Amino acid sequence: MASMATTFSSTLPSAKPLKGSFSDSSFHGVPLTSPALHYRAKPIPCGASVSMSATTQSYDLNNFRFEPIRESIVSREMTRRYMMDMISYADTDVVVVGAGSAGLSCAYELSKNPSVQVAIIEQSVSPGGGAWLGGQLFSSMVVRKPAHLFLDELGIEYDEQDNYVVIKHAALFTSTIMSKLLARPNVKLFNAVAAEDLIVKGGRVGGVVTNWALVSMNHDTQSCMDPNVMEAKVVVSSCGHDGPFGATGVKRLKSIGMIDSVPGMKALDMNTAEDAIVRLTREIVPGMIVTGMEVAEIDGAPRMGPTFGAMMISGQKAAHLALKALGLPNAIDGQSIGSIHPELILAAAESAEIADA
Repeated sequence: MASMATTFSSTLPSAKPLKGSFSDSSFHGVPLTSPALHYRAKPIPCGASVSMSATTQSYDLNNFRFEPIRESIVSREMTRRYMMDMISYADTDVVVVGAGSAGLSCAYELSKNPSVQVAIIEQSVSPGGGAWLGGQLFSSMVVRKPAHLFLDELGIEYDEQDNYVVIKHAALFTSTIMSKLLARPNVKLFNAVAAEDLIVKGGRVGGVVTNWALVSMNHDTQSCMDPNVMEAKVVVSSCGHDGPFGATGVKRLKSIGMIDSVPGMKALDMNTAEDAIVRLTREIVPGMIVTGMEVAEIDGAPRMGPTFGAMMISGQKAAHLALKALGLPNAIDGQSIGSIHPELILAAAESAEIADA
């Protein structure tokens, strides 16, 4: 399915689970080293200046020279490492398709368990989806409480109001979660890669069909360009709402007869929408979990507009549903919750109900 160009991925059967621990997190969304802090924006006083300290420089900017390198070494380093990633993630635990705010939140939550291998597929060169800006190309990001607790965990400053918080620039959320997520050894982001189709065996989704995004966008201009594949125990579809590359996961399920309809999202109702997105995040067919705004497309839930808390918490819920499918401790079953914030305990959806606008 050439139109399924948002993104999906997988771990080799012979690949050993990654071991280790992260001292700054638990499996359930709470840092282990310190309680959640309430970060608030601290304006720089008038007249104050910001300068680079000369003591931090260990080189001479007036006479700077790089160490020499052969061009072929650069080529080999990039090629070898990428090819090894493709081999390692050809069969993985979880593939997250779409690296918007919901997909990144899901992958971040999953990555806290170092034994879970996570591949993220993103059609665009630049991951983040629509979370680089707020509404109408404005800068600020509004997050309704209690989803601000997730921002506390990430260490993102915000301006706190009565029942919501405002991040100075949406890019602060996206860049922060990506920097923390991609530093973890059990995560690989394959950007500029499209998910063209699903692997389905015996009525269960078992992975994704991939191709370079530029190839996927040009199937009608070239001769046959066959794809590649990634097997996965669980696929999380986070392809966003309808559009040129949106809702491609659930659209494909409909076209192959695994679901009956994709009614599309209803008109905007911010309060109804965010609760519905989190509540209806679920395993839609065996092996495939749907999260973020793609949930609204399949359930006819209202659109929420420029508020982002539901994307974060829906992504977290999708992660715990994936952990449950893998037979690992998760917040859905209430296992090993520990000191998780009560406000963020995620209840499983009771049924595939249609949300009322």
